[in-house]
Amino acid sequence: MPKIEPSGRETTFAEDDIIVSKTDVYGKITYANDVFLKVAGYTEEEIIGAPHSIIRHPDMPRCVFQLAWSRIQSGKEIFAYVMNMAKNGDHYWVFAHLTPTFGPGGEITGYHSNRRVPDRAPVAKVAEIYATLLAEEKKHDSKEEAMAAAGAILTSVLASLGTSYDELMFALASGGDHG
Repeated sequence: MPKIEPSGRETTFAEDDIIVSKTDVYGKITYANDVFLKVAGYTEEEIIGAPHSIIRHPDMPRCVFQLAWSRIQSGKEIFAYVMNMAKNGDHYWVFAHLTPTFGPGGEITGYHSNRRVPDRAPVAKVAEIYATLLAEEKKHDSKEEAMAAAGAILTSVLASLGTSYDELMFALASGGDHG
């Protein structure tokens, strides 16, 4: 698949729509609902079996995805604001709920994500934090060093606010002010 460049245009979806996708334990898409396909601009044939990172926008800090993966791989859920990128390069913000899927023996068999339209005020605040993290990541040549350095900044920001990542996301979602 050719590399997609960001268009700089934002797209949205209906407030009552929910984007749903499922992946295997390796992050390969096993299910995408019609809303996902419409917003992301992919066909089911293009998306099934593709890595979920196919919709990763380059302006999203890798350390946020590292946090999300770490959380769901440990069997916990996470909520996060995420900017994704459609097939045509347009971006769209979501408030995502990512959860592990468990098999009958309690083992993780995949992951599930529901994404809703976020309120605009929290997106602006989150975008500022993410821009700071991304700027730090761009200072480093290795992805590992970049994620570690940006992750340290995120940890510092959260500590200065006296909150956790989840608490910050929910405070912003509910209109609470954390800085």
